[in-house]
Amino acid sequence: MTFRYVPVGPSASYAEDMYARRRRRYFLLMGGCLFLFVSAGAFVRIWSVPAAIALCVVALLIPPVAAIVGNTRDKDDRWWDEPPEGHENDENDRWLEELERRNRP
Repeated sequence: MTFRYVPVGPSASYAEDMYARRRRRYFLLMGGCLFLFVSAGAFVRIWSVPAAIALCVVALLIPPVAAIVGNTRDKDDRWWDEPPEGHENDENDRWLEELERRNRP
């Protein structure tokens, strides 16, 4: 899996900004997971083995949560096939026709 640089800011498009936010949340959670595993094995086990095991159990629960958080859209995110809000029906129909034209072979 390769990652490319996605600019965030005024020059970034809507989709790039949306994916950058999702990616940031995912990596933050996975970084916390790695921190828990490493600290449990390197430091915490010296003082308390049950606490180290508890940290590992918590760290095991983080990756599925990170996947869910990384793939969940925000309230203000548009879905790929959703017409823009606030437009009248004739504009929505034109938008859907354009989408169908793009998807035709």
